[in-house]
Amino acid sequence: MTTERYEVTHPRMQQAVAELEGLILARYPDATFEVSVGDDPEGVYLAVTVDLDDGTPVLETVRERLLHYQVDEQLPVFVVPLRPVERVLGELEPRGRKSRPVANLGAYLAGP
Repeated sequence: MTTERYEVTHPRMQQAVAELEGLILARYPDATFEVSVGDDPEGVYLAVTVDLDDGTPVLETVRERLLHYQVDEQLPVFVVPLRPVERVLGELEPRGRKSRPVANLGAYLAGP
């Protein structure tokens, strides 16, 4: 990609982000988006929150257009699929079980 820096407000970048959002919304109408500038690598990041187990289908939805923008137009634009926070938190707590405090943490940490 080019060393020329493209900000979110650059017309070409706005067009790219809008098209990528449109492609994702056509398949995932409940998707939400957040656009930010990042530096690893430097570019514009389109974070997409979709309630899926795996973000791969989201990336497959935009793969060709994303490659077009990155390779053909040298735009540093990236798509990052995310899961809703509520879903992640729900998966962290074991199903049907509530966490219990350790009765004797000191003895447990001290070992045999």
